[in-house]
Order: sequence, then structure tokens, then C-alpha cells
Amino acid sequence: MSALPAPPQEILDDLLTRARGLGADAADAILVEGTSASLSCRLGEPEDLERSEGHDLGLRVLVGKRQAVVSSSDFSAQALDELLERAVAMARAVPEDAYAGLADPDQLATDIPDLDEFDPAEPTAEQMIDMARACEDAARAVDGITNSEGAELGFGKSSVWLAATNGFSGFRQGSRFSIGVSVVAGEGTKMERDYEYSSTVWLADLDDPVEIGKKAGENTVRRLNPKKAESAQLPIVYDPRVASTLIGHLSGAINGQSVARGTTFLADKMGEQIFAKGITIVDDPLKKRGLRSKPFDGEGVQTKTRNVIDDGVLTTWILDLATSRQLGLETTGHASRGTGGPPSPSATNVHLAAGNVSKDDLIGAIDNGFYVTELIGMGVNNVTGDYSRGAGGFWIEKGEIAYPVNEVTIAGNLKDMFMNLTPADDLEFKRATNSPTVRVDGMTIAGV
Repeated sequence: MSALPAPPQEILDDLLTRARGLGADAADAILVEGTSASLSCRLGEPEDLERSEGHDLGLRVLVGKRQAVVSSSDFSAQALDELLERAVAMARAVPEDAYAGLADPDQLATDIPDLDEFDPAEPTAEQMIDMARACEDAARAVDGITNSEGAELGFGKSSVWLAATNGFSGFRQGSRFSIGVSVVAGEGTKMERDYEYSSTVWLADLDDPVEIGKKAGENTVRRLNPKKAESAQLPIVYDPRVASTLIGHLSGAINGQSVARGTTFLADKMGEQIFAKGITIVDDPLKKRGLRSKPFDGEGVQTKTRNVIDDGVLTTWILDLATSRQLGLETTGHASRGTGGPPSPSATNVHLAAGNVSKDDLIGAIDNGFYVTELIGMGVNNVTGDYSRGAGGFWIEKGEIAYPVNEVTIAGNLKDMFMNLTPADDLEFKRATNSPTVRVDGMTIAGV
């Protein structure tokens, strides 16, 4: 990675000063320094080791209510001169955006907590090989495993500087480590595959590679000799690794852009009961070592933990400055920002709070049902809430997991699904969006 011509904050301050000198009324800029590496291992042998390093810069300028964003990875004096001139010229030429603009000074983050977002550790190539190989070996050692799609270990680190002419200046560092493996069981037309993975902010928090591999192997063997299911309307139980997708659909439906455009089935549901009483869903940007934690958002606004669903009631949208202005509300500090475009709203660490019933009891109360461990396709209509996805998993008979099932379609409407959702008490924080096991009553299963 080539050295920058000056410290990042000096580069940003200079760009903002010069942008004002060229006629911009306001501007902000973001500089990102990143390093990433990944290694894959298949059948005990390393296959690919990749590493990348780089710097990227994004500059947004506003002339009145007109805004333009330009980006560059070239930090030469000539390139930065051209970037400034192009940004201001573009801003003068584009149509006005009534909702564009920087944060007011009283909206800016002043209390920036340490969220433990950055692990300086960097595994060597040899350590990466050892970890990936141990993970895959453990999966392949499970009786019944016949092949492997490989194990992969990766990590990434980023440093982000954000500055604006409204006086904001902020710096963040983050890291991410992940390991996963996918293996195959069976032969010929009776093969099945499954996986397991772990992703964390700190290397030391990764699950044991051997345990990940063992679980991937066991997951796969359990799926052998699946049966077909008959069409019916029955309870569906979502395993935590797929239950989180339901919370993801909620996040998309309450995103300010969808709300402002009227393209969400929840557009008129603010303040209304959309889940059963007792259900709480939390968005927590301040979670220590959270995968999407951030002490300030992409516009320099203070972030805050909030219950987006409180006792089943929808309490807030996910807003940045532009969508909050369009809706006549205050920003919720959810602006996400890259170097190539303007800010847009995005959820942070989201979780469905644990219920008060065990997973076993949740399943034990079902005479006939379907336990889902895999979802296929994206048949979800954000405008109507209609939901239809391919699924695989296990049939439930008389309160017990009975046998594997595949080639099933599950369908419903998210409005009904949310209202008929019951969480178990087995919540674990393993992803950016987390959920315990959940049961959803009244869905349709389309089988043979």
C-alpha cells in the first residue's frame, strides 16, 4: 500500500477548505484505509491466499441544494485537483435535492465511546492455513462425509476518517475475522451439503475451528435421505441461523428510503402493534465488539441504542438526514456511508430479544410442523409483505425432530408472520442480525 502524501485528517481538511474556495456552500469527505486477506483450503491443501491493501477517498460537495459525490484512489496532487474541480462542477449541474445537506452542529456526535471495534492481531499465512485445515479436517472426519467444498479463513481491517464543513471530525477503526466450512455427504444423486461459520470483531472471539468443522459435518450428515412433504398449513420453526432473516426483512421494511417512497408494507404502521405483546427488537450501534457497531454514523450524528419494536409496537424508522427531512422527522443516526455515494440509512446490530420458552418446549408443542435450517431464493415482496421461499430442514412429528425434508416452499405474509411469531430463550450473538429459535404459526407449506 503506497503511502499517503500527508496525514489523512490533513488531506480531508485541505479538500474541504479548497472545495469552499471553489464555490461549494458545504462539503464532507471520507477517507478509508483498508487491508484484507483470505485463505481457502480444500481436501487438506491450501488453494488460494489473497491479500489486498488500499486507500479510497470520497468527497461530497453541496452548492445550494445540489449535491455531487466523487471518489478516487489516486492521491496525487493532480488527481486531487481534478477531483475537486469535477465535484463542484457536477454539483452545479445536477438537479436540486430538497433534502440534501449536512447535519446541524447540535446533531453532531460529541461523546464518542470506545466500542472495542479494532483488534490489531493479524494471523500469519501459516496460522491461517493451520486454522482452515483444522476446520476442514474436523468436518471431513465426521462419519458419512464424502467430499468438501473447502474451508475459508479471512480477516479485514479498516481505518475511517470523516470530516465536514459543519465542524465534525471523527475517526474509527474496525476489524473482522471469519472462518467457515462447507462439506458434502452421500453419493451420486443422494448428496447433501451444509455448512457452519463464525464471524467476529476480535480474532480471539472466533469459535474453535475444530468445533465449527465438527458441527458442519454433523449438520450435513443429518440431512441425508430426505423425504418430501405434503402441502399443508402448519407451524414452522426457524433455526436461529435463518430466523435472523425475518428480522432482516423487518429492517428493510422500516428503512427510511422505503418509507419515504411508500414502497413498504409497513408504511402506515408507525405506533401500531405489528408483533405480539412482549416482543422486543433492538437496534444497538453501541454494542461492544458488535459486527455493525459505530459510535457515530456516516454523517457524524450521535448513535443510540433503541427498541425498534417495543412490546410488539413499531416505534421508529431507520433514518438518515435526507429521509428524516423527507418524512418531517429527526434522524435516528443510521446513516451508512461509503466513498462512492451519498449517505443512506442502514440498520446496525439488530436482535430479537429472547423469549421465555425453551427451544425444546417450542417444538414439543407441535404435533406436525417443519423445522427450517436453510432458505433458498428471495421471494419476498417488500411492498405487500408477501413471503415465499424455498426451504430445507426437518419434519416435526409429535413434538420431536423426525426426519430431513427438502424441496419445500414456505409461504405467508410478513404482517401475519410477525403477529404470530414466538421466540425461544436460546438467543446467541453470532451475527450482525441475531435471533433465537422462533416459531411462526399459520404458514403454508407447499410440498408434493
